[in-house]
Amino acid sequence: MIDTPVTAVTAAAYTIPTDTAEADGTLAWQSTTLVLVQVSAGRQVGTGWTYAPAAAAAVVAGILADLVTGADPVDVPGLHENMVRAIRNAGRPGIAGCALSAVDLALWDLKARLWGVPLHRLLGAPAAVEVPVYGSGGFTTYRRRQLEAQLSGWVQEQSIPRVKIKIGQGWGTRTDRDLDRIRQARRIIGEDTELYVDANGAYGRKQAVRLAAESAEENVVWFEEPVSSDDLDGLSRIRQVVRPDVTAGEYGYDLAYFERMCTAGAVDCLQADITRCGGITDWLKVAAVAAAHNLEISGHCAPHAHAHAAATIPNLRHLEWFHDHVRIEQRFFDGAFDPTGGSVRPDPHAPGHGLTLRAPDIAPFQVA
Repeated sequence: MIDTPVTAVTAAAYTIPTDTAEADGTLAWQSTTLVLVQVSAGRQVGTGWTYAPAAAAAVVAGILADLVTGADPVDVPGLHENMVRAIRNAGRPGIAGCALSAVDLALWDLKARLWGVPLHRLLGAPAAVEVPVYGSGGFTTYRRRQLEAQLSGWVQEQSIPRVKIKIGQGWGTRTDRDLDRIRQARRIIGEDTELYVDANGAYGRKQAVRLAAESAEENVVWFEEPVSSDDLDGLSRIRQVVRPDVTAGEYGYDLAYFERMCTAGAVDCLQADITRCGGITDWLKVAAVAAAHNLEISGHCAPHAHAHAAATIPNLRHLEWFHDHVRIEQRFFDGAFDPTGGSVRPDPHAPGHGLTLRAPDIAPFQVA
């Protein structure tokens, strides 16, 4: 029995420059902001995070911190429900949802540490478990040598059997280059590695169908957001006529979003981001929604935030080993995973999620 209330909730934002200019089909960026939340109870500290504007830290400090402080840290579902109600007028989809997710992740980590068990064991997974991942990057800004180095590193050096590149350059205005990069990727990774592409909603409906047909020889098996994820009818129609699995869901912030996507028959595999959709509490519910529709679920980005929850999901397909987030999580946390062989393995002995923040290393990047 634990009788230790939450004594403090803190949030800080850190903006870390990318290692090179990055872009997908509809956005370009040169830095990434990590909003880090820590929740304390007694001598234990739980850590959670999200990738969002620094304003998410203000939501934690201004709305959620007082709600959680003094509460029972074991009652994570109850605290989650109270937080959902508290951000009603702040608008859950977006920044407030990211803040909620980071606090929820920190609370689950804290609970596992208070009980002295690994998080995946607390959530019901076997002690020894492997979670499949796929290498993700291949930004549209990459030149040929950069793309080759990244893909060959995943496939040849780390033996990851599935990789993804970005396409849809310039809102779908450079399909010639998109097709060229798909062909280049296939040459680099060989015939035995699964090839995924992500258009980030850059194409029109028929344009996406034509591109899928024109790249058929390269055996693309995963076509992410061929059109906007808000175009459920378009996703459904494309799904019916293209060979690759059509996937989407990364912009979901509540259960209703995922239910609409599944009911529309919009995807072959549902994606959900644990740092946006409501943390572990709601990500597990999203997985259940997917299962009810006979779908698998894939964790979007932030692989170290997903791994323990993902280990408990029977209908899990994999996690996204996203270059931009991996470089941050490996750089600023001790206990980061090794994806060699195509999967990551949560530590069966370390309490919580097993990660420890390197506070002095990340401190120079703090912006809020």
